[in-house]
Amino acid sequence: METIQRGLDGVVIDTSQICSIDGLKGELIYRGYDIRELADKASFEEVVYLLWNGTLPTQSELDAFRDELRPHFAVPSEALEVLRHFPKEKSPMHALRTAVSLLPASDPESEGVGLDNVRRIGLRLSAQIVTLTAALQRLREGEEPVAPHPDLGLAANFLYMTRGERPTDAAVRVMDVALVLHAEHGSNASTFVARATASTLTDVYSAVVAAIGSLKGPLHGGANTAVMQMLEEIGSTQAVDAYIVDKLAEPKARIPGFGHRVYRVLDPRAAVLEEVSQKLAEESGDAKWFEMSQEMERVMDREMGRRGKGVKPNVDFFSASVYRMLGFPAEMYTPIFTVARVPGWMAHLLEQYADNRLMRPKLAYEGPKGETFVPIEAR
Repeated sequence: METIQRGLDGVVIDTSQICSIDGLKGELIYRGYDIRELADKASFEEVVYLLWNGTLPTQSELDAFRDELRPHFAVPSEALEVLRHFPKEKSPMHALRTAVSLLPASDPESEGVGLDNVRRIGLRLSAQIVTLTAALQRLREGEEPVAPHPDLGLAANFLYMTRGERPTDAAVRVMDVALVLHAEHGSNASTFVARATASTLTDVYSAVVAAIGSLKGPLHGGANTAVMQMLEEIGSTQAVDAYIVDKLAEPKARIPGFGHRVYRVLDPRAAVLEEVSQKLAEESGDAKWFEMSQEMERVMDREMGRRGKGVKPNVDFFSASVYRMLGFPAEMYTPIFTVARVPGWMAHLLEQYADNRLMRPKLAYEGPKGETFVPIEAR
């Protein structure tokens, strides 16, 4: 008899120095640093440098890293044309995944998996995914893409290219926080897919395209879109209570944004984003989405308590209201998640290619045996 761990629950596939998660304590650590401290104090570029190199950069190292990123924001025209002609009724993640598939066509060193080349492609993809995602939103709204600004970093350029004007320092800081919180989360589904794909020694682009396909799913990166769609469906703070009670009465009820495969207490990223959401609500004077989210959290806590369950918000829950208050439509939430997660995938790909072993799990066969072949004319 073989032990079957459905969903790979509890299966340790390798060692890693990138991320530590303690679901019982609500602890998330990037390379030794607590996520709360990084979200509060670090820029996204600092965190990307940390994930790739294992240490926080000095000012000169950070300046050099930003200089390395700067030339890579430009994307080939063919990729923009894919975004331009992709049907708007289709998920933007389909368009983004397809555009990323075209990027190796303009990269003469696309196949190499030596670590220097992997890092170079990581710089390229980390910047280009910003440009592609911003262009995708603009085109879906009937606007022309905006060229990247030569003086702006990842978060600031993303806001600049979606809005067409230079963002405020406050908006950039919020975007930095959101990207930092979504950058990395251990061996989640999309990261596992990236590493498993890379374990065949295929190219970096193929691994990232595979990961984007995984991130699209509603049980993974697509959950934040589902949260916003739910809030829009409810419509008001007063309607939250009845909606949740009715929804929980349905068989196999699932409320987007609540519960997590790893955390048994509050997701530490959710705690940070709740504070960000509250601050944005206060500054904008439009507290609707934040107040609805808080009421939903209260009702869920009450209803789950009656059932003897401790289901808490996850990172997707408050990111929905944060992104809405930053002006992003719900269908773009998962592409924004991709902007954050590409550098995280790259940290894992650097680790995977450095000490590779082909991943080859098994399935326990439960089908028939001993069948006798019957010629087709006798079947």
